[in-house]
Amino acid sequence: MIPQCMVNVPAITAEEMAEVDRRMMEEFHIDLEMMMENAGRALALQARRMLGTTRLGKIPVLVGKGNNGGGGLVAARHLHNWGASAEVILSSGEGSMKALAAKQLKILKSIGVRVSRGAGEAEFATCALIIDALIGYNQKGDPKGEIGELVRTANGSGKPLLALDIPTGLDPNTGYPNEPCIKAAHTLTLALPKKGLYARRAKPYTGALFLADISLPRELYREFGGKAPIFGPNSIVKLRNSWVR
Repeated sequence: MIPQCMVNVPAITAEEMAEVDRRMMEEFHIDLEMMMENAGRALALQARRMLGTTRLGKIPVLVGKGNNGGGGLVAARHLHNWGASAEVILSSGEGSMKALAAKQLKILKSIGVRVSRGAGEAEFATCALIIDALIGYNQKGDPKGEIGELVRTANGSGKPLLALDIPTGLDPNTGYPNEPCIKAAHTLTLALPKKGLYARRAKPYTGALFLADISLPRELYREFGGKAPIFGPNSIVKLRNSWVR
């Protein structure tokens, strides 16, 4: 079932989100690995909701080298455990990955999830859904190199795309779509929505907006002027698409 639309959830800048992450770890002792696990499981749940079937099929997960990629790797593990044919497509060499993402990749390889680097059109021809976990809220400018190629190929596949936190290529503060930019059917943003997601020009790239609970304390919600959302059993709520520019 699609959750009820929410109101009164504050949107924040990328810089404010970095401060939220810092405070969660330093003041509330909610470490990054816990947040990554929460984000990845919510992403897998949203993928299953989008497909609307118990037969999940092939789901490629586009993975960057950072923490956003780590969330995608967690989602791939859950989807694999739920019977999907999850496949990991890396945008860079394994040696360049951040520590927690590398740890998640090691887990996936140990359980036999297919891992490759880069993808052509044939990789997406028979998939049910593509997950974008390439770059998170720290992204700036045009996606380049292998990331840019993956974005172009995914967009041209004709398959529904699910973006984690923010579509790759979309400016998190202004909503400006860099070139190329993922055109998601759904975007599952984390903790608090980023301001760029509500820009009118972002609408063709974000699709429907959802918010995932990664254990952000209600005290922090209040500091940003909003009430703590009622997430319910799936830790996901739908955001109202209030396009503001």
